[in-house]
Amino acid sequence: MHLPPYPNYPLLNGACVLLRPVFAADAEALLEISYYDGQKAKNVSEAVDMLDKIHQDYLLGTSLHWGIEAGQTGKLMGTCGYYRGLNQGAGELGCVLLPEYRGKGYMSEAITLAATFGRDHMQLNRIYAITTQGNTPALRLLERLGFDLTREDEETLEFDLRNKF
Repeated sequence: MHLPPYPNYPLLNGACVLLRPVFAADAEALLEISYYDGQKAKNVSEAVDMLDKIHQDYLLGTSLHWGIEAGQTGKLMGTCGYYRGLNQGAGELGCVLLPEYRGKGYMSEAITLAATFGRDHMQLNRIYAITTQGNTPALRLLERLGFDLTREDEETLEFDLRNKF
């Protein structure tokens, strides 16, 4: 397995998006969707602190966090990455977009890029995603991208990428 940290932070280029590192200077643009351990940032300072924690997780080899940048405009639209399970050869793929960019295909491309990287470069044995009950757009997106529902409880749904390794 080839897990983080890497000598060079992986940049993933798609037709419409670029997955790139997230920097402290990005905190203000991402404040609306800044979370760490289920807690939402209340201000830019907290968002910067969260980004620092995410970077420390990367240095420990337990996560890989990308900003989703619009290829044509260079605007940061959201984030995605692997946040749990790497030490067991698995990766929970999480993602979030700013509201104005949802429903335009950006997340489809970002998840595809990240999943391909997880399979081909990180050599993960399992790629999965968890979303809340009622998050119908995420449910439809995951199913369309080849994820199958594998576990369900009162609050969450868990999906595994269908294309087994």
